[in-house]
Amino acid sequence: MSRRWGGGAALTALAAVCAAPRAVQHLEAQSVGRQASPDSTESRRARLFEAADPLDLTLTADFGAIPRQPDKPSQPGVLSYVAAPTDSVTLDVQLRARGHFRLTTCQYPPLKVTFDRARTARTIFAHQGGLKLTVQCRGGRSYANYLLEEYLIYRAYNLLTDRSFRTRLARVTYVDAKGKHSPETRLAFFVENDDRMARRNNTQVLEQKGVTQDELNFEQTGLAMVFQYMIGNTDFAVTALHNIVLIRDSTGVVYPVPYDFDWSGVIWTPYAHPDARLPIHSVRERLFRGTCRAPEELTPLFARFNAQKDSLYALYHGLETEGLEPKRVKQALDYYDEFYKIINDPGVTRREFLRTCR
Repeated sequence: MSRRWGGGAALTALAAVCAAPRAVQHLEAQSVGRQASPDSTESRRARLFEAADPLDLTLTADFGAIPRQPDKPSQPGVLSYVAAPTDSVTLDVQLRARGHFRLTTCQYPPLKVTFDRARTARTIFAHQGGLKLTVQCRGGRSYANYLLEEYLIYRAYNLLTDRSFRTRLARVTYVDAKGKHSPETRLAFFVENDDRMARRNNTQVLEQKGVTQDELNFEQTGLAMVFQYMIGNTDFAVTALHNIVLIRDSTGVVYPVPYDFDWSGVIWTPYAHPDARLPIHSVRERLFRGTCRAPEELTPLFARFNAQKDSLYALYHGLETEGLEPKRVKQALDYYDEFYKIINDPGVTRREFLRTCR
């Protein structure tokens, strides 16, 4: 059984499962005006961010028509996947480019995928409006590794706090609706919507620049800053809302939630470099960018990292089945080993977390 939600994109929808133009036209004519009822078995499936197994998706669009400016109009596309051996799902979506540095640097720009909420009931995308789709910057094994490692950083932060973005890995086959390019399958992952993450934590997104770390929840900010130190990431700014989302609860307490980790030292992408104003020369050099804390305030934070060490390392080993190369796993875990040595050595801790604190 094939299901279709949304109208006006029959040709591109069917192109996702059939490459021959004549076959597409023939099937399009058969499907116009037909909308099958949702399959009740789909409602029992875990929602998008409630499972960790990778999705296999097909995304069909005229990708060449998507402007590389995030403020430009969206382009129509079709997302399809197999929900069961005899059941496929086809959803009309809107696509636009997003991001800043990756938008201008990468061969494949990050995407914003917008769904019609009314048409996604009883699918894994139920209740989802717009989602970020983080894609491989370029083709090839190295960039597949980088993608998987950034996904793992999100998963690592999930281990430490619920005030974090959930993600879902996917193997996406991109189909050119114009038929000018052959289909290509690459890794990607969806990132939870800002507002849904906030609601899950009984908060609201605070879109206010100029807020300093001193105005945020002390414990949560410390956790976020130590995490950024662990992964070797300095590509963020709370006051500018650069790679940071702020969420505020009903009592007015504000919490930081970090995202976008491709410039982290633990990944070490070839395009990543620290801000020239910082006293480091490579993203591999860690720099604590949090406010100053006494040793007794750092100790409970470090305890949370120590408690999740085995789970963190297991995440990396577990993704070898998805193609993460063992040498990349070793590089990442060696980098984390250095972090754990630092936080468990009081002398080194004082040097690393007091010399540059604010």
